[in-house]
Amino acid sequence: MEPKTIKKIGVLTSGGDSPGMNAAIRAAVRAGFYYNLEMYGIYRGYEGLIQNDIKKLDSKYITHVLERGGTFLKSARSAEFRTPEGRKKAYENIKSHGIDALVVIGGDGSLTGAHLFFQEFGIPSIGLPGTIDNDLSGTDSTIGFDTACNTAIEAIDKIRDTATSHDRLFFVEVMGRDAGFIAINAGIGSAAAAILIPEKKMPIDHLVDKLKIRSKAKKSSNIVIVAEGGKSGGAGEIAEKVKKFLPSYDIKVTILGHLQRGGAPSSFDRLLASKLGVAAVEGLLQGKYDVMAGLINNKVVYTPIKKAIVDDKSVDEEDFRIAKILST
Repeated sequence: MEPKTIKKIGVLTSGGDSPGMNAAIRAAVRAGFYYNLEMYGIYRGYEGLIQNDIKKLDSKYITHVLERGGTFLKSARSAEFRTPEGRKKAYENIKSHGIDALVVIGGDGSLTGAHLFFQEFGIPSIGLPGTIDNDLSGTDSTIGFDTACNTAIEAIDKIRDTATSHDRLFFVEVMGRDAGFIAINAGIGSAAAAILIPEKKMPIDHLVDKLKIRSKAKKSSNIVIVAEGGKSGGAGEIAEKVKKFLPSYDIKVTILGHLQRGGAPSSFDRLLASKLGVAAVEGLLQGKYDVMAGLINNKVVYTPIKKAIVDDKSVDEEDFRIAKILST
């Protein structure tokens, strides 16, 4: 497709929030101003697009947002946008503001929406990988993943203090939906006794044997990291199963939950979001449509959205091997 003349760009955040979204919005808006474009904020994601909750942005909207978690544009999941009628209504609102292109910041569901919108109405769009799950291919890291890992490790460090004081076995559940990236990184970074992820099934008897070996080695604390979405169940279910084999153990369960979505973004996430925000605007001006901007080996790359959301991104086998060695 020939590059279109782009004078106005809309920016939205959609789906689950992640630390660094504000930094990405700021970078995209500042890049737009640099190239003499008009920038529009679309509030509450695709739902705001349908409800015409769209405002022209100036510099005051992006002052002191770089360091803030969450997203000042708000986020939502829109059932109506999943329908052709909802998308048509959103398209009419875009045209009423004269918006020529979109920057969509979110996970696979958000990027799927951008892809459909481009296919049906030809609205140029570039997606940015804003999700703590790190489950999009086409980028080494997603915006918010590093911060979520840091948050999880900080929480686990605190849990270890009480685990050590009482000789307790803790099962700590981290987020990640059906991907084990947070679990594997937080597990290595917090010296976990074992890491259970959806991608690698660990039978309960193997986990029990591992814990018994650590007990014989006089380990003062045992923390097992459990990724949500595993086929064996969450931390609570796994703890119950282990308790049947180890009835004498003092077992506790902690679910970190949405704690991992909040907080100021790490320096890495601020830098990543800033680079990708600029890349989104420059990509649109260069005629790169229906793609996701990502960072691979510290270089900006543009991956077709369909490929980014369909291709499975696997936990690094080397990371899993290292985790296994360090937990013995």
